[in-house]
Amino acid sequence: MTTARAKTVAECTTQALEFLTQSDAEFDAGDRRQGSEKLYGAATQAVIAAAKQRGWQYRTHRATKNAVVRLEAEYDDPLLLAGFLAAEKFHKNFFHDEMEDYEIVNDRPVVHDFVNRMVALVNEYARSA
Repeated sequence: MTTARAKTVAECTTQALEFLTQSDAEFDAGDRRQGSEKLYGAATQAVIAAAKQRGWQYRTHRATKNAVVRLEAEYDDPLLLAGFLAAEKFHKNFFHDEMEDYEIVNDRPVVHDFVNRMVALVNEYARSA
């Protein structure tokens, strides 16, 4: 029997950044759906890393979103939730491909900023522990 090995915080942040790169490549190749899903994956991996550090739940969508709300309060940063909400639009786009071009153009940088901010917060938290 094979059991799943839990990823480390570092592995989650690395995966988040790799998904960002893969997302850009997918969008550049014209695959909006795969680009969208990789972008959402980048955001969730970054949140999972922060939640793992703090011993918070992260294994459901609700738990992940609740972690973002807690982080928003912890850092008094309303842009954290805004970034995650933008990422959720890309998750929906993977299934329905209904985002308008202007939404993709406007929201991709928001999610990139969110992921990079989250990775920075994870690194900052690790240094202060």
